[in-house]
Amino acid sequence: MEKVTVPDLSEKKRRGEKITMLTAYDVPMARLLDEAGVDLVLVGDSLGMVILGYPSTVPVTMEEMLHHAKAVRRGISRALVVGDMPFMSFNLYHEETVRNAGRFLKEAGCDAVKVEGGQGSPESLEAVRAIVEAGIPVLGHLGLTPQTAGKLGGFKVQARRAEEAVRVVEAAQELQEAGCFGLVLECVPAQVGEEITRRLSIPTIGIGAGPHCDGQVLVTHDLLNFSGAFHPPKFVRRFADLNQVILKAVKEFGQAVADGRFPSDEESYSMPPEEWARFEPMIRHKDS
Repeated sequence: MEKVTVPDLSEKKRRGEKITMLTAYDVPMARLLDEAGVDLVLVGDSLGMVILGYPSTVPVTMEEMLHHAKAVRRGISRALVVGDMPFMSFNLYHEETVRNAGRFLKEAGCDAVKVEGGQGSPESLEAVRAIVEAGIPVLGHLGLTPQTAGKLGGFKVQARRAEEAVRVVEAAQELQEAGCFGLVLECVPAQVGEEITRRLSIPTIGIGAGPHCDGQVLVTHDLLNFSGAFHPPKFVRRFADLNQVILKAVKEFGQAVADGRFPSDEESYSMPPEEWARFEPMIRHKDS
């Protein structure tokens, strides 16, 4: 299958075909998502909570993101790989913002970067413009932006009030004008997701933003129930339960070892008979 490009995503929106995006943080998952035909693979800063055990995405560093992005790149041949710019890697001096974005492409081999924010933030818009002007594709992110969840009142649905919804719609248009090739909409009412999708010429990718977006994204560990999260967000649908599959397998392994059923003769190596015939007297000689 041919490599997915930014124009391909615009063409899918034009044709009314849905776009799929999932997260990956290592080679095995990246290979599986690529083989399954996912359009975009996001190396999300969600790795801070899902993989590294941080309480939020805020502590994630550029070096951690690049480490995982390099691994994902090695597992992808088709999908568009997007690196998530972590907290405080942008909205700085433009030169440093562009340098950080460029590292995702130059060092990690990503095809694009994702930048959170923009609603009511001239700094975020300027950061996007600077990155785009440097020739780096940018995927925007509006609504609930986890890096600044504290400022937004926590992890909760955004733009439920009419005035807030208008600001998000306007911010979406501003990000399009700033040069974003697409936009992630997180935790906004379905009506807002639909209105933004109707107004924009660039694709929208929803996560808790209703069915009318041009595509959908989830954290892969959530849809597989491999994150350990006891109460997933409302927008998460679990398509598998790897927690139980893995727990069952590990328990069975432990019991098989304890009972002496693993490894079996078929799972063990043996010396050729002629070598065993030579080895046995040699080792017995050493014992005498």
